[in-house]
Amino acid sequence: MQLNMTKGKPLPVMLMFTVPLIIGNVFQQLYNMVDTIIVGRYVGADALAAVGSTGTIMFLITGFSQGITAGFSVRVSQKYGARDQIAVKRNVANGILLSIISAVILTVFSASIMKPLLHIMNTPDNIYDMAYSYIIVICIGIAANIFYNLFSSYLRAIGNSQIPLFFLVFSACLNVVLDLLFVVKLQMGVAGAGWATNLSQAISAVLCALYIWFKTPDLKPESDQWKLSPQDTKPQLAAGIPMALQFAITASGTMIMQSAINLFGSEAVAAYALCLCQRFLTAAGKLQNILTQGMVAMGQTMATYGGQNYGCCNLKRIRLGVHAALFAEFIYSMIASATMILLLKPCLHLFFSGDVDMNAMIPWATTYSYMCALFFLPLCTIFIFRNIMQGCGYGFLPMMGGVAELVARLVVSMLSMKLLSYRLACFADPAAWIAAAVFTGVSYLYVMRQIEKEFQTT
Repeated sequence: MQLNMTKGKPLPVMLMFTVPLIIGNVFQQLYNMVDTIIVGRYVGADALAAVGSTGTIMFLITGFSQGITAGFSVRVSQKYGARDQIAVKRNVANGILLSIISAVILTVFSASIMKPLLHIMNTPDNIYDMAYSYIIVICIGIAANIFYNLFSSYLRAIGNSQIPLFFLVFSACLNVVLDLLFVVKLQMGVAGAGWATNLSQAISAVLCALYIWFKTPDLKPESDQWKLSPQDTKPQLAAGIPMALQFAITASGTMIMQSAINLFGSEAVAAYALCLCQRFLTAAGKLQNILTQGMVAMGQTMATYGGQNYGCCNLKRIRLGVHAALFAEFIYSMIASATMILLLKPCLHLFFSGDVDMNAMIPWATTYSYMCALFFLPLCTIFIFRNIMQGCGYGFLPMMGGVAELVARLVVSMLSMKLLSYRLACFADPAAWIAAAVFTGVSYLYVMRQIEKEFQTT
């Protein structure tokens, strides 16, 4: 099931790797959508708003976890492409040890700042307690999130995108069962949804670890490799920290935007939560998340593709892969935009019981979603340019792309709060995507020139 991405026509090879990622990502969004439906229907609209108000914080936590573990796996894909088997195993062990340290630090830090952070974000008083109950449970499960992402990233680094999909499908089904048990049967409220997510991710992490240990000898470290090595720690942190910070910077911008939306009250929060397109756990944002998973999956593919081909010093193939990915994603983004506009309103009705005034909710939701759908094209380029640079070991410029996003979101969000304009607040995401797309596109051209000089001197 391992795929060598240094051979064959780039587009068919990338699509072979991408399709399982899309299925897995969409499936994850679908079972998260079930979370949302259960919370909205069995706990209430305020509970949905509470979960939605923490969406940006959850994106910060999970994004930081994904970023740092993806960074740890970059070296694995590069060494795998270079056919350096000893270095592959050594980097796997080193990354696991670094992840243990990261999980402890991130769990303690996030739990300690959560209450003041919710206040800073203008979380409405009527949903504050539920919002805190949900997000603190997510904080407790950070270790499960980190290790599932780490082991999945290791498997993808050697071209295996199918096994993480199998384990994800299993844990997704388990998550739905646990949601029904914790939220409906045991009436644990929003905290029950959080515990179901944590337990499902923990089981996924264990299954991935067992598969690596027993079925993937290329990734199984030797007994003498279980130690932190300076020669591996420095490059892994050099890749992981910028990637984690890039997520953190992006999340900071969306948190500012969420603060602006929160000023409009809990009804707007519930509706806006319907429309967030960055893996937020609320209503119509789930549809948007599903539709953008093709972009996310192509980004994940480009990281592995870039790492393996960088490892074997094939710059021409890297460029051909980027051109092929841009062509595929341009077509995909147009289809996703049209689907978003057509399916939004029918999907909204899935998330609320009959006692909720949908006529009050829909205008808030459609404003954000339609506006974002018009700008899916620049969004798709960000994933391609950012991930190909990261796969080649260049983490600083993609991180600065996150800064460009932050600045754009900050400017638009502050203006929206000053003018009390909901439409302007909704434009914060598209503005961020445009800024990041331009920055990462120019950065990609610069990085390709730097790699060309690097390969000429080796």
